[in-house]
Amino acid sequence: MSDMSYLSIIERYHEHREAIRELLASIAVGVADASLLENEAAVERAFTTLRDLYPFVERLYTLDVAGRRGYVGATGNDRLAVRNDCSQRPFYLMAKGSQKVEVTEPYLSSASRGLGLSAGVGIDAGGESRGFIVIDVGLDKVVELLMGDTLRRRFQKGFRLVYSLIVSGLMAVVAVLLFSSGQEFYTMFRSGGNDLRLRPFGIIIFLTLGLAVFDLAKTILEEEVLMHKDIYRHSATRRTITRFMSAILIAVSIEALLLLFKAALGEGTNFMAAVWMLLAAVALLAGLGVYVFLGARAEALLIDIRRKHRR
Repeated sequence: MSDMSYLSIIERYHEHREAIRELLASIAVGVADASLLENEAAVERAFTTLRDLYPFVERLYTLDVAGRRGYVGATGNDRLAVRNDCSQRPFYLMAKGSQKVEVTEPYLSSASRGLGLSAGVGIDAGGESRGFIVIDVGLDKVVELLMGDTLRRRFQKGFRLVYSLIVSGLMAVVAVLLFSSGQEFYTMFRSGGNDLRLRPFGIIIFLTLGLAVFDLAKTILEEEVLMHKDIYRHSATRRTITRFMSAILIAVSIEALLLLFKAALGEGTNFMAAVWMLLAAVALLAGLGVYVFLGARAEALLIDIRRKHRR
């Protein structure tokens, strides 16, 4: 389970756009104070407080009426990410002349290399603008907070380690199966005789099992380690189950065909068992088709309900 992709973050932003913007606006209003425009220490204290309360806040800084940078509250190299001249930045152009908090649309942050948002509010005194206070936040962390996913993400590295160990074990099993099939292949040519009619079936069995186990390991590696898996979307679980069941269907079908071929050659008495295995594979395929269809319909209905609710 890697970090959320940009596409997933943007999708979640549009689903919770109003809540995110209201949250940032409330934070900006709460921190807006004219003393920040004149006191660098006050900016540092305000940023420290915000950082403790809202871990997704990356920077807090002030701008003068011309959009030039004033004081900056940030950690490490994040200070350098704030331009000296912000007069052409969207948040300044939006906040200039506005009487309310302005929140930008998502953009790619030059500091964190991730998606971010900025919220700016103007400070007036005696009817004249004295400057602006701006906060920058990481959009992925905001989404995590709103979805209650912060605690689970702390265990992410541990989960990935466990899944990596499981995948390593499965790959070791695949290596053993491939080695066994190689031994069968070597023995087949060494023995000769009637074994040439039956040995290939053993080789196919080992290779088929290796294919099924490898596909399972590959699925776990991709779904749980390399890719982001959105546990709040049924499509993520449905995709994993579909890939896993497809591997099982292939393995069962091949084993059933092997039994049929052996029975046709007169080397086996499991003809009915092979037929039942084929019928089981058909039932699995039909059940999987119904599951995928109903799951897709259910998710489509949920998406429509959310869209109607937002309207």
